[in-house]
Amino acid sequence: MALLVLIVLGASLGWLASILARTEAPGSILRQVALGMAVSVVAGEIANDGTMIGSLSFLSLGIALAATGVALVLYHAVARRGAKA
Repeated sequence: MALLVLIVLGASLGWLASILARTEAPGSILRQVALGMAVSVVAGEIANDGTMIGSLSFLSLGIALAATGVALVLYHAVARRGAKA
């Protein structure tokens, strides 16, 4: 169940980031959703002591949320910098 929560959290944050950044290209939207899911699962698993069987603590949920947000902000910073160059 914890894995499913982290996947949904990451996908939702990736989708929300694509809306806030006004991304319209389908490939870019899918990249952001995939990045959000991957970072959320990895950060949540590390914060939950490496186990996804059982419950998910609020601390690991918060860490996954923060790590996903930071990763998406960095992705947009690098993507915009690459577009200007």
